[in-house]
Amino acid sequence: MKKNLVLVISKSYIGLCLLSLAYLSVFALIDPRGTMELVNTPLENNDAISSIRGVFGGVGTTICLSLLVLLRKKKYLEILKFLAVFWLLYAFSRLITLLSDGPLGAFGNQWIMIESFFGIFALLLYYFQSKAQLKNTLSIQQ
Repeated sequence: MKKNLVLVISKSYIGLCLLSLAYLSVFALIDPRGTMELVNTPLENNDAISSIRGVFGGVGTTICLSLLVLLRKKKYLEILKFLAVFWLLYAFSRLITLLSDGPLGAFGNQWIMIESFFGIFALLLYYFQSKAQLKNTLSIQQ
């Protein structure tokens, strides 16, 4: 793949992930009950509400801010590595649920596929991006 094409695809992928995570984070901060309605899980007390706000809202926002800092520093390989681990661990968590608790519902099945795809795609982008950077480094040294 051409170096510029890989970079454009990588930046687009990072942007899509960042927007997706930011959307969920803001949604969880503003409406934790609505967030959990997506998986038919009622939040019946304030501790449950604050946990969703904290985990999906607070932690998600922290991840987004960290990605923005790395993006500003043009640390694309680091971002791609992080996103690969992030998405693949999400999928792995669902796999553990499937194996230990039984079949996932439609939501879980859809998301294990999406998260697996996003993780594998990040790995592929990382591979091509690191290859392009290595070529660039070698051509500068010659």
